[in-house]
Amino acid sequence: MVKAGFQIVVMGVSGCGKSTVASALAHELALDMTDGDDLHLPASVDKMRAGIALEDADRWPWLDRIGQHLAGATAAGRGRVVACSALKRAYRDRIRALAPKVRFVFLHGSAELIRERMSQRQGHYMPPELLDSQLRTLQVPTADELDVITVSIAQPLDALVAQAKAGLLSPLSAPS
Repeated sequence: MVKAGFQIVVMGVSGCGKSTVASALAHELALDMTDGDDLHLPASVDKMRAGIALEDADRWPWLDRIGQHLAGATAAGRGRVVACSALKRAYRDRIRALAPKVRFVFLHGSAELIRERMSQRQGHYMPPELLDSQLRTLQVPTADELDVITVSIAQPLDALVAQAKAGLLSPLSAPS
């Protein structure tokens, strides 16, 4: 049903459910899943733990690793889902340059809902105080980004995953 070359990034601000949705989507589509947080340099993780927002210079090498990670899986005949914020169009374009068949699933929700979810999670290095910085940085995907499927996080996980899957498998979104 799903082509081996699927390259999917589940994107959005911290706390929107990227890792949970990426894992569920990967399971549903029988693909490998990687949390983009695992591809950050230790120095970047240390900054976020300290409540310091990353700058573009911190993000470029990380985005390159994500693009290479997606492209490498495809070259090996596998598909992969990566949870990655991809907040700016330039970040998405950077990933696209290395993984040209990538499709994005944008998890969209209110700041209040995301803040509530962040306050309930434990053991994550990204403090809730950085949500406002992420929201300021976010460039919501525009209509000309045809490879982006937008789904609301204000619905149950199974409905969200079904909507994302339907968008990914539609003729306009399926990789060639």
